[in-house]
Amino acid sequence: MSKPADFKLQEGEHGATAFLSGDWTAESLDDAGRRLTEVLLGSKAVNLDLSGVRRCDTAGAYAIVRATDGRVSAGKLVARPEQTRLLDLVSDAVQVEPSPPVVQRGFYDLAVRIGRGVFHLAGEAVETFAFIGRVLVAAGRGFAMPHKVRWAPIVTLCERAGLDALPIVAVTTFFIGAVIALLGINVLSDFGASVFVVEMIGIAVLREFGVVITAVLLAGRSASAFTAEIGAMKMRQEIDAMRVMGVDPFEALVLPRFVALQLTMPLLTFVADLAGLMGGMMVTWLVMDLSPTFFLQRIVDNVGLTHFIVGLVKVPIMAAVIAGIGSRQGMEVGGDVVSLGQRVTASVVHAIFSIILIDAIFALIFMELDF
Repeated sequence: MSKPADFKLQEGEHGATAFLSGDWTAESLDDAGRRLTEVLLGSKAVNLDLSGVRRCDTAGAYAIVRATDGRVSAGKLVARPEQTRLLDLVSDAVQVEPSPPVVQRGFYDLAVRIGRGVFHLAGEAVETFAFIGRVLVAAGRGFAMPHKVRWAPIVTLCERAGLDALPIVAVTTFFIGAVIALLGINVLSDFGASVFVVEMIGIAVLREFGVVITAVLLAGRSASAFTAEIGAMKMRQEIDAMRVMGVDPFEALVLPRFVALQLTMPLLTFVADLAGLMGGMMVTWLVMDLSPTFFLQRIVDNVGLTHFIVGLVKVPIMAAVIAGIGSRQGMEVGGDVVSLGQRVTASVVHAIFSIILIDAIFALIFMELDF
């Protein structure tokens, strides 16, 4: 049972001596520290006798140091070795000077942030090239030794990352095609060319929106899942355990995700193209009374396979970017949940930005090639 902190003060020819007793802890301190400060006020030298103190923690030591205000060094201290060390530790902590306030310098701070950003960008570029190199090495091993490729996780990932996304991809692109049709009818009717809305729908869906919407949905759905799965394994040190057992994480975790998206994204893009054309066809049928036969015939005659092939050419690059960004961000996860959340967010943002950038680059290339 704790005993309340207390003290007795005796005046002598060598100054005042305070005999402390009880438990000088945060629980039993009460107002003993304040009373000790009041009675020692004005004394030039203070003698302390802590032989009667049973327990003492940092709260009690701080109360003693504050009451003596450094004057105990000029007097006599009777205490056990552990009590002396605790008093010295608290006294040193109290005497630490506060850090000077940081002066805000706008232009200097901006330059520092820009410099750090440049170094961070350079480091990210180096790590990205290293990641790509390790993936290429793992892919080369897979081509050289197909029997070592992990087909079971590839099939599982094809289902989870690809086939399970069919409904959301089809529904989204269906409404995208319907919106394009509505906008085309409203705009082209002002020029008396509303019948050309069919070609507009075919080119927009087959060339751009089918593959881009599919890639964006996979970036939000699959890239984040890849980062979360690999990041959780990184947090639980499962990846380190794989390395200890001689298993290459890139062959076991990263390469199957690349292969799965390469196999499933063309199928998803094809479904997205069909759904987008169906959405546009339904709108033109209901609003302009153009029959589905007429719609499909104009698509075959005036749009053709060229725009469909142009859209499919982008698929392998976008699939590789989505799988690469999701896997790389997962491999960069630290040991806490905050890092996992940051990396999942970064994977989605980077993947969507890369998809838009790649689509713009392909648009410029095909424009120069007159496709």
